[in-house]
Amino acid sequence: MPHTPNPPDDLNAPSRTTAGPSVIHPVPYHSQWASAALVPAIIGREISAAEDPLWRAYGADSPETYAWWSWRLCGIACLRMALDHWRDGAEDGGAPTAMALAAECLAAGAYVERDDGGLDGLIHAPFADYVRTRWRLPAEAHPDLPADDLPGHLAAGRLVMLSVHPTIRTLAPEPPQKGGHLVLAVGTTPNHLLIHNPSGFPDHSQRFHRIPWPDLDRFYAGRGVVLGPRGEAGA
Repeated sequence: MPHTPNPPDDLNAPSRTTAGPSVIHPVPYHSQWASAALVPAIIGREISAAEDPLWRAYGADSPETYAWWSWRLCGIACLRMALDHWRDGAEDGGAPTAMALAAECLAAGAYVERDDGGLDGLIHAPFADYVRTRWRLPAEAHPDLPADDLPGHLAAGRLVMLSVHPTIRTLAPEPPQKGGHLVLAVGTTPNHLLIHNPSGFPDHSQRFHRIPWPDLDRFYAGRGVVLGPRGEAGA
């Protein structure tokens, strides 16, 4: 089940480092693993993802299938959060399983299976096409999405999937590159961007993780997918 936490009370921060209003959307959270509490152990290779006792909730047919896909579905976790935020967009009142969405995205060209057994994706343009067609939800791929544009999108009721380096979960001082992982921007304050991170750590960087604006640049690749709001023209 998705978890909808109380947004943090961070709207009266003393200094502004980016233009735009403060807004926090109460978006339910999904980890890219079925057991959000096990993320540190899985990422730290203390256990295999195949040992996750909740693997069936992912919609996988085996622990091994679940383990392979779970490392690759950060974007699907972001989509599940967005679908649960706009809950009437899913057929049963909530988001489908991660594997069901992954299969649809694979058929839509948002993921591409390689001859070597790997997987390319999430590919933003076909993914946005899929979201518009399948879910009637506004979605636009932005290969150039400046951080300064994020407050405006969030103030307009949108959510934004951002390409960042996964070490954003600990605000690593020197990430090896930008991009490679998708998180969902759910809010903004004068001093912070707030994200739901599918590979974040519990009680630290999963839900409403505050990213100081000056820190965002060393992780953010400057591209993403803008989602919603439902009913906006162009869906």
